[in-house]
Amino acid sequence: MVDNDGWRKSSRSGAEGNDCVEARLRSGEFQVRDSKLDQDSPVFGMTPKDFTALLSTAKR
Repeated sequence: MVDNDGWRKSSRSGAEGNDCVEARLRSGEFQVRDSKLDQDSPVFGMTPKDFTALLSTAKR
């Protein structure tokens, strides 16, 4: 799912759709936030390389 600001939520999010992190690509970096906090969540910026490493680690 993608919202108007480009945030993508995992399809593995909870039944309510709010138990997950969201990610988007902005200005050449990936940003992640806590979906439960929505607009109030801190946003963490990551390089594409770091984001790929995060995803690889999360899959383990």
